[in-house]
Amino acid sequence: MCKRNSFLRRLILICLLFAFLLLVVSEGFLHYALKPTLKPYVAQEWVDSVVQRKALRDTFIVSNTTGDSIHAWYLRADSATEKVAVLVHGYTDNALLMGNIASIYDRRLHYNILLPDLHYHGLSKGEYVQMGWKDRLDVLQWCALADSLFGGNTRQVLHGVSMGAATVMSVSGESLPGYVTCFVEDCGYTSVWDEFRNELDARFSLPPFPMLYVTSWLCKMQNGWSFTEASPVSQVAKCDKPMLFIHGDDDTFVKTEMVYRLYAAKHGVKQLWIAKGSKHAKAYSDHPEEYSAKVCAFVGKYNK
Repeated sequence: MCKRNSFLRRLILICLLFAFLLLVVSEGFLHYALKPTLKPYVAQEWVDSVVQRKALRDTFIVSNTTGDSIHAWYLRADSATEKVAVLVHGYTDNALLMGNIASIYDRRLHYNILLPDLHYHGLSKGEYVQMGWKDRLDVLQWCALADSLFGGNTRQVLHGVSMGAATVMSVSGESLPGYVTCFVEDCGYTSVWDEFRNELDARFSLPPFPMLYVTSWLCKMQNGWSFTEASPVSQVAKCDKPMLFIHGDDDTFVKTEMVYRLYAAKHGVKQLWIAKGSKHAKAYSDHPEEYSAKVCAFVGKYNK
């Protein structure tokens, strides 16, 4: 009886130690994923040009979801128009790194432009990256501000790259105001769970169980959302507005197969363009003319 009790005590101690280590490692992964080092701003020709002509302005609002101060840049079109592009950057980027995409809407389409910094990025506050999930509600706030800022009778396209694409897809499943007309998503993921599972395998050769489950639970406790809840593919399935899907066929960071699942989930008007030979978020830099033509044709047709 004494030996049996001793064995049980050792077993309980081992289980508690394992649980503690799992919690520590999972907290470390959460910090690694949601508190990354941000990319520095790299000068882009379009941004420099609008700064030189003193056309770029910025503003701050308070996020209704977190109470954080969040920031955006904006630019008025070179002629009066009700057309607006809300352009959303990717993971560890900032609003001004969307300069190449912004140049399409400025120089070719002559749109008003709004460029938000997502939580934790750029000049926006926030303790953690929200992976586009809480950001979706902030983007709706930015859309409302853009409608007011640019005349109150706007027609808006939302265009995002990588995590920004996941953000605009997450927006697409919400109850939308009439001024939001269409979406362009470039290399977004199906869900945070799917993306982190792939990264856990690719970078650390670890299976999702048990660490990803515990990390998702910690995220729910700290941020109010789980990895499975943050699901652009579920939001896209509820979207009834036109959407253009873009993805590189050599994307290993957000695997190319994800776009086919996203495209299949979307009902109604949709288009798909696979950029040949492009890695993650490189479709524009690899194919600038084709990318621009695809976006202009789609937006010109559906943002009327």
